[in-house]
Amino acid sequence: MTYTRVEYISVHISFLMLFFVTLSNLINLFYEIDRFDHFSKNSMTMAFFRITGFMIIRYLQIRHLPLGNLYESLMFLSWGFSLLYPISNVEKKNGLSGAILAPGAMLTHAFATSSLPHKMQQSTLLVPASQSHWLMMHVSTTSISYVTSLCGSLLAIVLLSLFYSEVDSVTLQHNFKKSISRLNFRININRQANGQNSLYLLLLNSRKCQLINYLDKLAYQTITLGFSLLTIGILSGAVWANEARGSYWSWDPKETWALVTWLIYAIYLHTKINEKWMGEGPATAASMGFFLVWIRFLGVNLLGVGLHSYGWLV
Repeated sequence: MTYTRVEYISVHISFLMLFFVTLSNLINLFYEIDRFDHFSKNSMTMAFFRITGFMIIRYLQIRHLPLGNLYESLMFLSWGFSLLYPISNVEKKNGLSGAILAPGAMLTHAFATSSLPHKMQQSTLLVPASQSHWLMMHVSTTSISYVTSLCGSLLAIVLLSLFYSEVDSVTLQHNFKKSISRLNFRININRQANGQNSLYLLLLNSRKCQLINYLDKLAYQTITLGFSLLTIGILSGAVWANEARGSYWSWDPKETWALVTWLIYAIYLHTKINEKWMGEGPATAASMGFFLVWIRFLGVNLLGVGLHSYGWLV
C-alpha cells in the first residue's frame, strides 16, 4: 500500500514538472529569459528523479526491469526523454532540442497515466518466455532506441520545415533590429532602405544556414545512436526469440515493423554518407522514421496483433 501511494505521488509530480518545463521551453523559443532556462533545467531534473523513483518502486514490487506492459514501457520512454534533456544542455544550444524533448516526455507521460485503463497501469508478472536474462538487453536497448530515434526524427521534421519556410517582412525587420541593437550599431532607419533590406535578407539567410547545419548535425548524431541501439535490440531480440520459441525470426508484426524502421534509418544514414544526396532527401527519410516508430511501438501493441502486443483495443 505504501509503495502504491509513493508511486502515485511520484508519477503525478513528475507530470506537473514536465508540463511546466514544456511551457517554459515554448516561451523561451520566442523570448530568451534566463530564469526560464534555469527553471526548466531544475524542473526536468526533478521530473527525471521522480520517474526514476517510480521505476525503482516498480522494480521492488515485481523484481525485474519495469518494462512488462505498455504503461511501464511508456513511462520508460518518458524517462528516456527526460534523460536526454540534460545531455542536450552540454553544447548550450539546447533551446530547440529542449523544446522537442520536454513535450515528448510530457505527452508520453500523459498518455500513459490518463489514456490507459487503470488495470493496465498495475504491475504484472512476466510470462515464462519473458523471464530471461535477455529481457534487460533487448527491451531496454529497444526502448532507448525509440527515444533517440524519435528525437532525431523530430529534429529532421523541423529541419525539413526550414527548407520550405518563408519569413514575412515584419519578422525580418524585427530580427534585424534586434541583432543590430545587440551589436551596438547605430543606423538611420529612414536612410538606405534598399541596402537595409538586402542586409535583412543576408542576416536572416546566415542565421537560417547556421540553424540548418546545427539541426542536421544534431539529427544525424541522434539517429546514429538510435540506429545502433535498434540494431543491438533486434539482434538480442532474435537470440531471445530463439531461446524462448526456437526460432530467431518469425515475421511477427512488430518484428516486421522493426525491420522496416531499421531499413528507413539505414537509408537515411546512407544518404548522409553519399554526398550526392543533400538537403530535403535525408531529412525526408529521417522524418518517415518518426511515424514508423510510433506504428511499431503503439500501433501493434494497441491493436493486440502478434506475439509482442499488450492488447487494448481488441
